[in-house]
Amino acid sequence: MSDNRPSPSPSAGSARESAPASPHIDEAVAHSHDHAHSRGGSHSAHSHDHSHVSASTMRLGWALAVTGAVVVAELLGAFWSGSLSLAADAGHMVVDASGLVIALIAARLMRRPRDEKHTWGWARSEVLAAALQAGMLLIISVMVVWEGAWRLLSPPEVEAGPMLLVGVIGLLANVVSLAILAGGREANLNMKAAFLEVANDALGSLAVIVAAGAEWALGWTRADAIASLLIAVLMAPRALSLLRRSVAILMEQAPTSVDVRQLRAHMLDVDGVLDVHDLHVAAVSSHLVTVTAHVTVSAESDGPSRDRIVHQLGECACHHFPIAHSTFQLECPQHREHEHLGH
Repeated sequence: MSDNRPSPSPSAGSARESAPASPHIDEAVAHSHDHAHSRGGSHSAHSHDHSHVSASTMRLGWALAVTGAVVVAELLGAFWSGSLSLAADAGHMVVDASGLVIALIAARLMRRPRDEKHTWGWARSEVLAAALQAGMLLIISVMVVWEGAWRLLSPPEVEAGPMLLVGVIGLLANVVSLAILAGGREANLNMKAAFLEVANDALGSLAVIVAAGAEWALGWTRADAIASLLIAVLMAPRALSLLRRSVAILMEQAPTSVDVRQLRAHMLDVDGVLDVHDLHVAAVSSHLVTVTAHVTVSAESDGPSRDRIVHQLGECACHHFPIAHSTFQLECPQHREHEHLGH
C-alpha cells in the first residue's frame, strides 16, 4: 500500500508512486486535513504548532509547581489536624499533579517523529497515561468513601484551625493555577483536561474550607466526613468518564465525533464509487482519527479517474468529518471475490 499525498486537483497527476501491479486493485492514501491545507506554508504552520507546544509546556510546568507545593502543605496540614477531607483533597491533588506530569510528558512525546517501529509516533502514550490516571482516581475515591463512611458513623476530633488555614492556602493556589492555565485551555485536549483538573481541585479546597468552618463555628464533628465524601463524589464520575474514553480508544471503537453511516453515505456519493466495504474508523489518540476502507470502482476506471476518486474521498473525510488520516484501497468488483478478510 502506498502512502502518498493526494493530488491538489483531479488533473494534477496520480496519487500513486507507480501504476498498480494489477488492474483489479489500487491503493492510495488521503493525508491529513492539516497537511493538505499547508501547501506553500507548511514551515510556518509547523513553527506555529511548536510555539503552541512550548507555551503549553511552560503553563503546565508552572501549574505543576504550584500544585506540588499545595500537595505538600495539605499533607502536612492533614497530619497536623487529623482532617480526612484535607487528606482526601491532598490525594485528589496528587492525582491531578500526576495528570499535569502526564500532560507534560505527552506534550514532549508528541513531538517525537514517527519511525519504522513507532509508525504512529508516540501519539497513543497520552491514552495509556489517561487510563492510568483514571484508575488512580477511582482507587482514591473508593478509599475516601470507605474511610468517610466510618468517620460519619464515629467522627473523630479534628482541629479546625489548621484545616481551615491549609484549605484557604489550597484554594488560593488553585486560583493561581487556573489563571496560569486559562490562556491555553483551548490549545489542545491535554491543556483542557489540566484546566478541568485544577478547577476540580478548587472545588475540593472549597469543601475543606466549608467543613472547617462548620467544625469551628458550630462544632459539627461530621462536617469533615461529609466534605471528604463530597470530594470523592466529584472525583469518581470524572474518573469513570476518563476511563471509558481511554478504553474506547484502546479498543479502536469508532469515535463519537464520526457517524460511520454518514461517512459511508458521503463516500458512496462520490462519482465513480460503486460500493464501500471493510470501513474502519478509529482514533490513534484523542485528536488523531483515522479511516481505512475498501472502495469498489468500475473495472473501466483509468488512472486519472482513480486519482480523482481518491482525492474526493480524502477531501470528504477531512472536510465533513474530524478525520486526520485516510487510507483507501480502490478495487474492481471482481476483486472482492478473492478477499480473505477477518473483519
